Amino acid sequence: MKDITSAEARDWERWLKTGKARNYRYAEREKTQGLAPNTIHKRVSEARQFFEDAVQRELISKNPFDGMKGTVGSNRDRDFFIDRELAAKVMDALPDTEWRLLFTLMRFGGLRCPSEILALTWDDVKWAEDKIRVPSPKTEHHEGKGFRLVPIFEKLRPYLKDAWDLAKNGEKYVITRYRNNSNLRTQFKRYMERAGIKTWPMLFHSLRKSCSTELRREFPDYVEAAWIGHSVKIANKHYVQVIDDDFTRAVGETKTAHNPAQQVHAGPRRGSQVTGSAYKETTVLQGSASSRETSQTSRVGPAGFEPTTKGL
Repeated sequence: MKDITSAEARDWERWLKTGKARNYRYAEREKTQGLAPNTIHKRVSEARQFFEDAVQRELISKNPFDGMKGTVGSNRDRDFFIDRELAAKVMDALPDTEWRLLFTLMRFGGLRCPSEILALTWDDVKWAEDKIRVPSPKTEHHEGKGFRLVPIFEKLRPYLKDAWDLAKNGEKYVITRYRNNSNLRTQFKRYMERAGIKTWPMLFHSLRKSCSTELRREFPDYVEAAWIGHSVKIANKHYVQVIDDDFTRAVGETKTAHNPAQQVHAGPRRGSQVTGSAYKETTVLQGSASSRETSQTSRVGPAGFEPTTKGL
């Protein structure tokens, strides 16, 4: 470690931007491209922490990664929302009960794959309480973050029940058949390609992000954050998306408000248009208007609405 210089640390960072650094990587990038910017920043951050620990232990006198950027930013160019229609097509393409449960735990439960899903046991499924205790290996080193509770969502329940009915007596883990399979991503892509479904960026993570976005539209931000297992700040920066349906609803409301065909044509005024309780509340104002005027079009005189009084 003492032989590594700051210049060599920067050489390594530049190498991460080349295609040679992408051997066996699954990201959707050209073979000649290096790692994604956020991935590079993450690698640099990890290296910097490693060497900083060596400095603290007095194994080296200087951290060669000091001053190098290690902050992971938000790359929203790769956002992709898996809507209910697309999710249904994917479900039809999956081969068995466990794969359908894997998919729904990601898309409709917001679980991380594979860490949280493969750690899930049947003891974690609280049927009577309609809750799932989700173990979280990623955050367990933080105090109080070893697990979280999420509802057994309506879209999740039937697939969880199917897996429970097929589980053997004494079975511990919810997912058994694919526990030791390190190629879940490759298999998932293969099933989609066979069904003619185009894969999306960040194959598994986009399912979790879609769940986060959907929950935020229905529940307060702190509830979504608690169920997905991150902070509101992280959700806003990396997860929650503006989707096509937001634009559709906004444009639809605008059309309804401004479409002339949906507004009543106002003809010549032949008296007051105020009726019902509103009429009773505005009799004074109506009395000040002529037969072809309303209180909105008549001008108020210098004395105003109130009658003049002596002594003021």
